[in-house]
Amino acid sequence: MARRYDCNDATDRTTGLREAASAIRRGELVVLPTDTVYGLGADAFSAEAVADLLDAKGRGRNMPTPVLIGSPNTLHGLVTDFSEQAWELVDAFWPGALTLVAKHQPSLQWDLGDTRGTVAIRMPLHPVAIELLTEVGPMAVSSANLTGHPAPEDCDAAQEMLGDSVSVYLDGGRTPGIVPSSIVDVTGKVPVLLRAGSLDAAELRKVVPDLEVAN
Repeated sequence: MARRYDCNDATDRTTGLREAASAIRRGELVVLPTDTVYGLGADAFSAEAVADLLDAKGRGRNMPTPVLIGSPNTLHGLVTDFSEQAWELVDAFWPGALTLVAKHQPSLQWDLGDTRGTVAIRMPLHPVAIELLTEVGPMAVSSANLTGHPAPEDCDAAQEMLGDSVSVYLDGGRTPGIVPSSIVDVTGKVPVLLRAGSLDAAELRKVVPDLEVAN
């Protein structure tokens, strides 16, 4: 039976975050608010938990799950060949709606789907999400919806779709909006904008002037 906690209530928030952290460590799924939409999260280092996440969404391995982190410092243990331009983007836009596609450390024991040696990684600008990520470490997080359905802006919509496939729902109220994060590939010599979302090319070029835009 899924448990739900009101994170606008101080006591409920404390209990909810504790229960969510315990659930993640047990390999279970959690729904959490982010600065874009609600996310469905699992332990990034549990292949079984990530597989459960994909199953809950009805999503294939050909659409790998992004990873959310609670601090830029976490990047040091997760990525390799991270350029100076990539760090400049982190400094300018994290926490926030910028996802970076980077080469992950070959030694990492995780299976996020068919990633071909890369990981899509972001630090969200949401206090509940950051607190949970700080407690449990990197999480595989995808939008908390069934594939093909709208991404949820409130906890009710997420729970209606995902039900008891999720152990803990953290209700942080309505999220700011459904504009997705922008995605920039930093695996090559020049950053490439793969998807314009909250940040457009002009805004990103203020930090990395040679940014290219994918066709």
